[in-house]
Amino acid sequence: MPRTLDAKMMYMLLLSLLVAGAVFLTAYGLGTLLLDKIYMSPESVAARQAEIYSDFSRYVKANHVSGSDENAVTNWPGNDEYTTILIYRDEDLPTMGGSPAMGGAAYSNANRLQYASEYGRLYSMRFADGIYHIAIGDSSQVREDTLNRILAVILGAVSFLGVMLWYVRRLTRRVIRLSREADVIGDGDLEAPITMQGVDELAQLAQEVDSMRHSVIARMSGERKAWEANSELITAISHDIRTPMTALIGYLDLLNEDGCKDSERSARFAASAYQKAMELKDLTDELFRYFLVFGRAQVEMNKEELDGGLLLEQLLGEAQFDLSDTGFTIQRQVFEGECGIYADPLYLKRVLDNLVSNLKKYADKSQPVVILTQLQDGILSVCISNTVRRDLNLVESTKIGLRTCEMIMQAMDGSFSVQKDEDHFAATFSLPVIK
Repeated sequence: MPRTLDAKMMYMLLLSLLVAGAVFLTAYGLGTLLLDKIYMSPESVAARQAEIYSDFSRYVKANHVSGSDENAVTNWPGNDEYTTILIYRDEDLPTMGGSPAMGGAAYSNANRLQYASEYGRLYSMRFADGIYHIAIGDSSQVREDTLNRILAVILGAVSFLGVMLWYVRRLTRRVIRLSREADVIGDGDLEAPITMQGVDELAQLAQEVDSMRHSVIARMSGERKAWEANSELITAISHDIRTPMTALIGYLDLLNEDGCKDSERSARFAASAYQKAMELKDLTDELFRYFLVFGRAQVEMNKEELDGGLLLEQLLGEAQFDLSDTGFTIQRQVFEGECGIYADPLYLKRVLDNLVSNLKKYADKSQPVVILTQLQDGILSVCISNTVRRDLNLVESTKIGLRTCEMIMQAMDGSFSVQKDEDHFAATFSLPVIK
């Protein structure tokens, strides 16, 4: 079966021609059969000749036509291209092998009988100047055969147009249906289905419209999730900022009321105010990092081929030193080996900085932080796990740093995942190695 509209159209043209030819032959054959059986039957031929004879006889009698008056015979109203009248005297009949020994009357009768057997029946008719013999020629079957052929051609043409119109109407219905379904989608009903039928260009167009519909749904879903994430972020940031901001305002208000009379108390208030100011700074830094990553359609990176082992050794060494300086105990498994990775070292360092910042805020310093690096199945991964602090005054995390890490690793064709329960937290980031 043809798969393109052009091929289908050619196929339908050929099919329409075959159907039209079959209809023509069938109609013409049936018409010819009916002409032979009915119109050209001996009874029908005799009846038509009798009618012509009667009509011509009345004309001859009414107008006193002589048998030798050719003009009068020619002017007979019934004389047309399908009717012929031949007028003979007995002596005008050609000799058809009759015997010379026969008498005149008998000889004439023999001539008439033999002429009739060869050329048709002869009729006697009285003219103004005597009795003549006429031969009636009727070729009206030519006219009927022409009409039969014209009718067969019309039926063939109608069948051709019928088949083509059926196919065109079928295509038109598909186009109209696709147009209506597209209008429904354009009105906002993205869940309305698109009917896909066949494998031609219209089916491909329907598939593309349906793919576009799914793309719009996916994009709107992504925008809705982004809007929800932004709303969640604004709510969380507003809550997180309000708490240290309120405390900072309170400490500053106390300092403003007491002045610097009690230096020890003022120093304590100033230290607390400084601590709350630093908390505000951390929150604004996280907010800046969030918009730096999530506010862009695509993270711009300068990825390059690097030694994965050497890069992680340097970055993890810096993170270990920073955590150790803060009072954490580090248990680290050093990666030994060589492998190449495509990465942006600045963004990879940002991932580790976010993880270190989270450790400082939420990890229990009395428990060790475990850093495990391994190469398996062509994937270089780093897992950092810790024990969660049991601090009732701990502010709920906005998870901005973790979302930033996930976006950065996805932009580097890597992955980022988190596993946690009530007591433990683990973050894993990985990159494919260069084969």
